[in-house]
Amino acid sequence: HSKRRGDWSRFGTAWRKSIRKRIEKNPFFSFYFITPTLCVRNFPKIILNNSKPNEFTFESLIKFMLISTSELNSILDDPDVIIADTRSFKEYSEGHIPGSVHLDLFAFHWIDTTKQGIDNFNDQARRLFSFLGVTTEKKIVFYDSVSGMLAARGVWMLMYFSHQNVVMLNGGITKWKKDNFLLETKANNFKPSKFLGKINPEIISGFEHIQDNLDNLKIIDARSTGEYDGSIVRAAQTGHIPNSINIDWNQNLSDDGTFKSDEELSQMYDISKDSEIVTYCQGAYRAANSFLVLKKLGFKNVKVYLGSWGEWGNKLELPIEE
Repeated sequence: HSKRRGDWSRFGTAWRKSIRKRIEKNPFFSFYFITPTLCVRNFPKIILNNSKPNEFTFESLIKFMLISTSELNSILDDPDVIIADTRSFKEYSEGHIPGSVHLDLFAFHWIDTTKQGIDNFNDQARRLFSFLGVTTEKKIVFYDSVSGMLAARGVWMLMYFSHQNVVMLNGGITKWKKDNFLLETKANNFKPSKFLGKINPEIISGFEHIQDNLDNLKIIDARSTGEYDGSIVRAAQTGHIPNSINIDWNQNLSDDGTFKSDEELSQMYDISKDSEIVTYCQGAYRAANSFLVLKKLGFKNVKVYLGSWGEWGNKLELPIEE
């Protein structure tokens, strides 16, 4: 076994193919059978033959975007795993996954997508993830009540900072309880770090990019029908961004709170894979959930409009449809 330490390219072709197949079938195989130099944080360079060392690629990350309750339960004691409960503190205090910390992502609301606004968002997000204790070797697991918008927001944000090992718990704590895994009530402490990350501008959009490309984008409004048609008012203007289509993010989920099957989701998101897609809602939480679904389905060019309707609907100079 010790002879297999070192660069992946040194291993025999047959052995590499065998391990690759086993990883693709069960991502957590590596926790138990692969040496530290080939652990989970290195999945991207294992799976993609033509990728550079430590190169971040969505094709590699999306394979491991979701984690099941049983998989999470098997790594609760791993010191390189950080579990973030994104529900309210009241819900957290009433019972949470053992070892998890409480992270209020709703408090980190941002609707300014001017250049200065994005720069400020980046700075504040780095502080948030430093507080959480994110480092390159850490696996970050976000969970919600279900496969919800808050956990999705956390995953999208770390993807935006090119963190290679971030997942959300499929089904959230509802599925965790249903599967009879343990809960605890004691609060857990943060272990802060100095997080920097590398910005990936390919998965974020501001209002100017949408305004300049209204006729070329596929825009998905992840809000409710009432918000989309203007009967529910949550900004100075009512309605939706021109040419956008309404697919309520709630439709992404099955009755048990897990994501629907790829077949069901593909019928909902019947869009050309070559399209440039932008998702939005009121504050880019529900939009993050739809973003993850689209990436799960294999769409490569997807952005989240960070400002969403909270920005667009309050800029009176921007066009709307009702």
